[in-house]
Amino acid sequence: MQRWNILGASVAFGTQGRLVYARAFGYADVARTVPLQPYHLLRVASLSKPITALAVLKLVEQGRLDLVGKAFGPTGYLRSPYYTGAITDKRIHDITVQQLLEHTAGWDRQIGCDGYNSCDPIDFPVYAAQTQGAPTPVADSTLLRFLLTKNLNYAPGSRFAYSNMGYLALGKIVEKVTGQSYEAWVRANLFVPAGALEAHLGHDLPAGRLEREVEYQSSYQMPACNGSGRQVPAAYGGFHLEAMSAHGGWVCSARDLVRLQLAAEGNATHPGLLAPATLAAMVAPSNVAPGYAKGWQVNQAGNRWHSGLLDGTATYLVRTAGTYTWAILLNSCPNTEAFWQELDQLGWRAMPTAAAWPTHNLLAPAENATALSATEDSLGVVLHWTRGTGTRRLVLMQADAPVDAFPLDGTHYQTAAFGRGPALGRGTYVVANEADDSVRIPRPAPGHKYHLRVVEYAADETTKYRPIYTLDGNPTLVLHSAPELALQLYPNPAREQLTVNGAAQPLPYEVLDSQGLLLRKGILASDQLITVAELPTGTYFIRFQAPSGLVSQRFIKE
Repeated sequence: MQRWNILGASVAFGTQGRLVYARAFGYADVARTVPLQPYHLLRVASLSKPITALAVLKLVEQGRLDLVGKAFGPTGYLRSPYYTGAITDKRIHDITVQQLLEHTAGWDRQIGCDGYNSCDPIDFPVYAAQTQGAPTPVADSTLLRFLLTKNLNYAPGSRFAYSNMGYLALGKIVEKVTGQSYEAWVRANLFVPAGALEAHLGHDLPAGRLEREVEYQSSYQMPACNGSGRQVPAAYGGFHLEAMSAHGGWVCSARDLVRLQLAAEGNATHPGLLAPATLAAMVAPSNVAPGYAKGWQVNQAGNRWHSGLLDGTATYLVRTAGTYTWAILLNSCPNTEAFWQELDQLGWRAMPTAAAWPTHNLLAPAENATALSATEDSLGVVLHWTRGTGTRRLVLMQADAPVDAFPLDGTHYQTAAFGRGPALGRGTYVVANEADDSVRIPRPAPGHKYHLRVVEYAADETTKYRPIYTLDGNPTLVLHSAPELALQLYPNPAREQLTVNGAAQPLPYEVLDSQGLLLRKGILASDQLITVAELPTGTYFIRFQAPSGLVSQRFIKE
């Protein structure tokens, strides 16, 4: 990182179905003020291709796709007039799903077109949109249609030529056969079953950054993809990430990229996302290019890997023949041959230095708590939820803004009433740590909106009792605390009657004992007196239903 001036690096390493290493180095922001953490998300660029290949092979296994099925033309999966009407080279009708997976469809992006040095429309999205009479920023379907208007450089299946558009076509095929968006289907059928929740399609601009997504160290400018004509950072509004989806659009954590690969193969207790025969087909070398399979570079030793490159992004994902998997994600990219050679070798150099592999498993709970709700009683606010698959849950709370500070794996947190004890960061407090499915917290001060978030975590023998937190998709809730109605009870202690001052109108009320058990309910009468003579000596609460919410007062019966 020092040698190449890398802003931040997230590294994860897995073996034998376990995540045994997850660390981050450097910074998540270009100002170098926010330390990068394993929970941060980074663009993965072309590591999206192994994800898309996994999705396609899953659909093949389900019988919904055929590797030798045609992609385009009258009998193809993408046979709508929008695509078929653009085709002038009839050889395109012969392109199969397998050829798209193996980059042998026949387009060569290195051979320029329309005056550009390349023929990959991600390099000139505004021009691609203009030629198709489409709006900017360009849609992924428009980019694909642009390429369909071009003649093939080679006969389908005859030569290898790396193609982003081929994988974009595979994403559209996934949408066609499933009837869902590419992102929705892949998350529901791959990432969520794997417990890898930290994965979403990303966005161009800083305003669209995902929660916990890093900033990128952009190194050059290019014309804005929105057609404004302005020069903008390539990492922010130059390339149109929303149109890259299946070939380069995913944003993930390094640990969940590894988790997805572990889940794809499965282990003795959990079957893989793909059957062994399907997995073997995915990594089988192409007949045309034995160094590439379906979404992976491969070699005769049985190793497979892929890299990813965008301005501000450099990534590497490796699965060795010896059951080791690692992911390295950077939010900088020097993009020189020497840099890529070193990044390629980094994991291979580190792996032999390990004397032994840890026996812990750093995989976070696969299922979050859900259905967070709140009720008020005389003693405070009672939160309820449905438990996930963790051993415990933290309740985080922040006033007037969503929770934006997060617990760190391996760290135990003490709880306190909101605003007391150490802050988790930027006004976020840990107000509860529960093994059960509910907790009562003190009623917070009035006049604010309080944002609550329940964080599932595991801390057991598997994790060696290190807390491992699930941060994506936590249930959240906003408590609206209106200005409290100022009510006064006297005499207090009381023997016969209580007088209530401060009520401008009749109010429903309930009398509860010190344990919160309801004893009586009624309406505060116009004379504003409440009889308590029949109550035994002790401490009680009166809870009023005011227009601004519940208001509770304590009194003592003599």
